[in-house]
Parts: sequence; structure tokens; C-alpha cells
Amino acid sequence: MGRAHASPDAIIIGGGHNGLTCAFYLARAGLSVRIVEARNVIGGAAVTEEFHPGFRNSVASYTVSLLQPKVIADMGLVGRGYRVIERPVSNFLPLAQGDHLILGGGLERTQAAFARFSRKDAEALPGYYAMLERVADVLRELALRPPPNVGGGVAWLVDALTTGRLLSRLPREVQRDVLDLFTKSAREFLTPWFESAAVQAAFGFDAVVGNYASPDTPGSAYVLLHHVFGEVNGHKGSWGHVIGGMGSITRMMAEACAEQGVEISLNSPVEKVLVEGDRATGVRLASGEELRSQRIIANVGPKLLYGKMVPRAALPQDFARRIDGYVCGSGSFRMNVALDRLPDFTCLPGAENPWGEHLRAGIVIAPSLDYMDRAFSDAKAHGWSREPIVEMLIPSLVDDSLAPAGHHVASLFCQQFDPKLDWTPEQEAAAAGTIIDTVEAHAPGFRASILGKQVLSPKGLERTFGLIGGDIFHGRMSLDQLWAARPVLGHADYRGPLKGLYMCGSGTHPGGGVTGAPGHNAAKVVLADKRWRRG
Repeated sequence: MGRAHASPDAIIIGGGHNGLTCAFYLARAGLSVRIVEARNVIGGAAVTEEFHPGFRNSVASYTVSLLQPKVIADMGLVGRGYRVIERPVSNFLPLAQGDHLILGGGLERTQAAFARFSRKDAEALPGYYAMLERVADVLRELALRPPPNVGGGVAWLVDALTTGRLLSRLPREVQRDVLDLFTKSAREFLTPWFESAAVQAAFGFDAVVGNYASPDTPGSAYVLLHHVFGEVNGHKGSWGHVIGGMGSITRMMAEACAEQGVEISLNSPVEKVLVEGDRATGVRLASGEELRSQRIIANVGPKLLYGKMVPRAALPQDFARRIDGYVCGSGSFRMNVALDRLPDFTCLPGAENPWGEHLRAGIVIAPSLDYMDRAFSDAKAHGWSREPIVEMLIPSLVDDSLAPAGHHVASLFCQQFDPKLDWTPEQEAAAAGTIIDTVEAHAPGFRASILGKQVLSPKGLERTFGLIGGDIFHGRMSLDQLWAARPVLGHADYRGPLKGLYMCGSGTHPGGGVTGAPGHNAAKVVLADKRWRRG
């Protein structure tokens, strides 16, 4: 794809959505760019593939909300066919004793749903939403800004003062909410707001998505916030299905890159970053081919980049030690299943709600914070939870291109599964069986409806997509690994510890999810360095 360059101005390691975003902005500014992607398909973890004859799905990343509107506009994605169908309601939670809770569909409707469990919780909801939106606006403001890089001289002082002014203008109440969300556990944060276990679960679920932790773990409240700062079709906090699956996003991004002259090389895994003195000078592919460039930009996670690709002897000693301690491993287990019929939940039978809106929502099996805490404890003790946290989406309900007529595909995104296990085929099969049993308990007949499945344990996610420990965020999103400390304090500005080495993946600010923000921000830094050198 695109025009070839023997020695491009920039080489980007990894063709995920952030690598594509970064490449687009660099090429648009006039740089020659080459992306080297390990797999035979572009897109990183945001890909749509056939996993069973006739059945396609978003293999890893599976739903959209956080993709930055600026990136969508700049890359012309809407004109290329980008279309997102919003969920009619946010989440559907099957509960014990045949009960259920539906979150979303408007404030009044959600309040009515909460009132069945607690009138106090229903009354508290408007204030909670308003608080969360005020804090989410802070994240939106910071997402497309490189964080202040501690120790970065005058530039750091300017960035720190700019960010400081932004935060200091916030009302004191909002400052307190920001502090709470960055430091407290999800339970500590939610309990003063809501008393019902079901309502706490409805909001607390976001705190453990991709987070190998308990809702009682300090800092888990931030992960909850991270999942609500996006928007779909201009509606803040909404989530939806992109037509064609997540791979359609990266396919369109690749088109935008090709139009700017970006060269994309598939089946080109990077074995090593080449270093001369204190500068990164190129990459060596697994094939033995060496490529040279003044700028090497990594769209892989910090643990993979610095732990396996960059020679350890080339790294500053303290930086290498910090990377050793950088925490990866989200405890996520991903399954895609081909179905001959829709699941029928006993708490809300399909016969009464044919193709009901609850099946177009996120179907969350995690009825309480205590359930989520037990899932984490179980995983630590036994390798995986005997009652795992399960989120199921059925994208074929809004996109009939994914499955044959009358059939469906479902995404099962599950927590908690020990990322440190070897995950043998036998262990993967046993864990998959536990997940299916969990759904079967709420939707009898689900197991019999499965025609085929794709299983990706944490180790499977690592083998397939280079996600160390199966970490969908490229690293834990805790206070010690966020903002100016992501991935390491002093290197939060997308610049690595070697000259000419940059980072543009989810292991940098603002973190995980399909946002495009790290790629956008890294490109700004690369271009600023280029202008400065010319000056």
C-alpha cells in the first residue's frame, strides 16, 4: 500500500489504530512513513475476521465509544463509510431470583428501573450523572494534550502550568471528585451514592473491564471513569456497534494513510530495534531484513518494546528497572461464538421481547460488587473464576453482514483470568466451558446453540496481538501508570529514552481503548521535534 521508501522519515512498529492514526498525521505533514505490521492483516487488536465458516466478528476489540471525534473527522472516516449504531439501552444485567436491571434509555427510564431496588438510588442518579459528566469533561479536555513531562526543562514548565490552570479553574467540588476517582476503589466511590447491590453492580462493572483487580482495589474507580469519557454520534458516554465490525475502522484508517502515501508492510514482525550509541536507528525484522530511519515510533506496549525489542544494555538502568515493574495483565478472556439462534434469558424471555432491546445492549453477568470481588479472588487462587464476570454483545442484531441469515455472532468479553498462567489448550477449554456454563445458568439452551467458537485466553491475546499478559490497555491504568507517569515518569511525552525513539500506543496517555488519542498526540510531538531541529 502507498509508495515505497528505501529509508523513510519514520518507521512505525505495529499497524493498530494508533499506529495508523500517527502515520496519517505524519504523512499529511509531508513525512514519508512506513508501517511494519506483524500479522497478515492491518488493524492490531481492532480487526474483523471470520472465526467460523460464514461467521465474522470483531476478534478482540469489540465495541466503540472512545474514538476521538477529531481523529474521525481528520481521517475522513464518515465519508469512507464509518457508521455506528448506538445501543438502545446501555446494559442489561440478569440478577438472582429471575430479576433483572436495565440501565439506559434516558434518565427517567433508568430512574424508574432503579426505583424498583431503591427509591434513594433513583433520586441520587441525576446528581451522579452530572458529577461523572463534569469529571469526564476534564478527561476529554486532556485526552488530546501530551501530558507535562517531568524534568523536561522549559517545555515541561509550560505544559505543567497550562494543565495546572485548567485544573485550577475547576470548582472545588469537581476537584474533589477528580481526586476520588483517581484514588478510591470502585466500591468506596459508589457506596456513598447508591445502596442497592444491583445498582452498584451496574456502574461498578466498568471498573473491572480489562482490569485484573477487585472493585475493592484502590484506584479501580478510575477505570470506571475511563469507560465513560467517549461519545458516539455526538452523544456523550454512549457505546455502539460499528457496521462491519471494529476492523472496518482500521480498514478505513489504512485507506486514509494510503492516500497520504504511507507504505504498509504486512507479515513483517519486528525482532529488534537497532541502536547506535544513544539513538534508535532502525529495526530488524524477523526475516533478517534491516530497515533504517531517523524516527522509530512504537505502537506496541511498553513491556513488549523495552522488554523484548530494545536491547536492555541500551536503556538507562533506572528506566529498565521501572519497565521491569510496569504492570501488565488485564485478566481478560475473549470468546467469539457462532449461534444458530438468539439466547433466551429466563429473567426476560425472548418470547415476550422478540429481538428485544436488552439483547442489543451489553449483557452483563456480574450481579453485585461482591460477585466481582469473588471472581478476582477465585482467579488468584485457582487461575480463573468459577463464576466469571461476563459481558456479551450480539452485533449481528444490527449488522447482518456478520452471520448467515437466521444466525448470529456473539462477543463474550470475560474477567477474571490469571494473566500469569501458561494457559495450555486444556486450561483454555476448561475456562471456556466455565464461561458457557455461566451464560447457560441465565439463558438455558445457550450451550446447545453454539455452532463454533474462537477462544483467546490472556496468553492467546498475547500470542496473537502482542498484548503482554493479554493486557488490552497495554498496561494497568492505575494512578502510578497514568498521565505524566505513563509509562514512566519523565517519558510521558511519547518520547522514549533513546533519541529518535517514540511511543504512540495505549501504553501512553490517555491509555487504553480505541481512542486514536495516543497516535494523534505522538504525531504532534514527532512533528514538533522535526521543526525544532530545523530551527
